[in-house]
Amino acid sequence: MAIEFDDLRLLLEIVEYGSFSQAAARRRWSQPQVSQRIAALEQHVGAQLFRRHRRGAMPTEACLAFAPSARDALAAIDAGRRAVKGTPALPNVTLACLPSLASTVFGALLPALAASPLEIRCTTDHSPIIMDMLLTDRAQLGFVLKCPAVAGIHLESLCLSPIVAVVRRGHPLAHARTLADVANAQLAPQYWGPDCDALIGLLRAQRTVAQPIHTIQPSSAALELALEHGFLTFMPEMAAARLLRTGQLLRLPLSDLPRWEWELMVAWRSGKRPDLAKEAVLQQVRALAKDWTAPPI
Repeated sequence: MAIEFDDLRLLLEIVEYGSFSQAAARRRWSQPQVSQRIAALEQHVGAQLFRRHRRGAMPTEACLAFAPSARDALAAIDAGRRAVKGTPALPNVTLACLPSLASTVFGALLPALAASPLEIRCTTDHSPIIMDMLLTDRAQLGFVLKCPAVAGIHLESLCLSPIVAVVRRGHPLAHARTLADVANAQLAPQYWGPDCDALIGLLRAQRTVAQPIHTIQPSSAALELALEHGFLTFMPEMAAARLLRTGQLLRLPLSDLPRWEWELMVAWRSGKRPDLAKEAVLQQVRALAKDWTAPPI
């Protein structure tokens, strides 16, 4: 016969009140009913738990030794119940993305899945950390740049995003056609990697003013500099795609800008067990990826 959790509570109540009758009264039980439950518990643990006298009941040494374990058991089951109540009723999918593309990816994906029966958790980090999160099940889908294959991780290309020069609508350089045309502008490229250093070298070679060229991350900061402060910035097109479509930003058709690009990939841990929530997110990602590049100029 297994010990009832309620019998453990009853034992602790008697220890606290020092009386079978008080414990019975608080539970609105009869005293014989309390005595019967304690007798069954004593039989189970193999020891007398209380010594009864005219003014109540005293716990035995066995009872005092057993009581801490009873408290721990009740605390554990209560913690388990609270954990169950706090568990989401819907499946949970954790997404990890590069900081510079989080606004683009998460900003499009969450509205598209707002009515779907799942809960999404979003986080950001760099590609190697995201791959580790996938391997350790801390994330179910990761948005990373093209990288070497990792055992156990499936990679799927979503889109190629060229590096483009952008300015806000009405900017004096909105009709620039070459790097020489923009070399003396107030510049702040989004730093996307070593190729950004090469771009700065090309611009400096044609720059005739003694002004610095800044670099900035993430893309949201570069966009703010362009929109609010009139900077000319270079960045992956997909990071500016929405503002290019609305006309708030303009892409400059610089004929001599080298073809640099980001390849965005979605990654997930390979496995045979189906994950319907993850698959639903993945299908939506594929549908949205076509909107993460702006139309040709």
